[in-house]
Amino acid sequence: MDSSVDLASAYADSGVADVLEQLDRELIGLMPVKTRIREIAALLLVDQARQQLQLPSTAPSLHMSFTGRPGTGKTTVAERMSQILHRLGYLRKGHVVTVTRDDLVGQYVGHTAPKTKEMIKRAQGGVLFIDEAYYLYKPGNERDYGAEAIEILLQEMERQRKDFVVIFAGYGDRMEAFYRSNPGLSSRVAHHLEFPDYSNEELMQIAALLLEEQHYRFSGEAVQAFSEYISRRRQLPFFANARSIRNALDRARLRQANRLFDRMGDRLNREDLITLEAQDIRASRVFQGEVEGHHSRHQDVG
Repeated sequence: MDSSVDLASAYADSGVADVLEQLDRELIGLMPVKTRIREIAALLLVDQARQQLQLPSTAPSLHMSFTGRPGTGKTTVAERMSQILHRLGYLRKGHVVTVTRDDLVGQYVGHTAPKTKEMIKRAQGGVLFIDEAYYLYKPGNERDYGAEAIEILLQEMERQRKDFVVIFAGYGDRMEAFYRSNPGLSSRVAHHLEFPDYSNEELMQIAALLLEEQHYRFSGEAVQAFSEYISRRRQLPFFANARSIRNALDRARLRQANRLFDRMGDRLNREDLITLEAQDIRASRVFQGEVEGHHSRHQDVG
């Protein structure tokens, strides 16, 4: 029997490199997160190499915690992580089922167990991504059934370690309190990834990528205006990083369309149609210190 393994060949054959390259293209920055994803992939490759050489190997725990503010790429990373686990043979399908408290917790006795088990069933072979996971736990409320959902998750996370992976996600401080209140849950989560806020420069890069995807561009004056927009916007409530940038660009496109519509009698060229001007940016209420959009816990307000 061959007493050696070729990690480079195993890595190339797995297709994991393609997923990591896609992650680099999709997400600006986030180097600590990307580094940790690569480390997890390396751990799993080495684990497989140990198995090939018949070395003692304990199945690695793959349940994870993603902490950070909205719009920092947690959902995208969950999708790529699921693909990596699938390509390495740790998940059968590699899909992601995203849920919140409402998908898991019932409103009356006997309702929570079937709801939670149904979501776990849908996630079989992939990842169950629980957004704002701390809302599962409501201490002091005897009529709340979130604790039942957590107990079922704990049982299935242990019983079906090879069938699905759970990723708990949410704001960092609230997730810490959530884990402190559920020590059994904390002990089953092996990997904690913290997603930092983007810098102003990274948010400008994100805007440039989004505009390129949509075949738009900023004029020179619009670049300066949007840079100022970012500085102002992140000082206001409900800032959601990349999500806020996407929403801001959607509104700028709306204003551009109305501006061009007002030129009904003119013939428009390609540059007219693809260029966002400073006035399309500065018309935002953000420049008056107000937040645009609908205030919602689940929807960014841009």
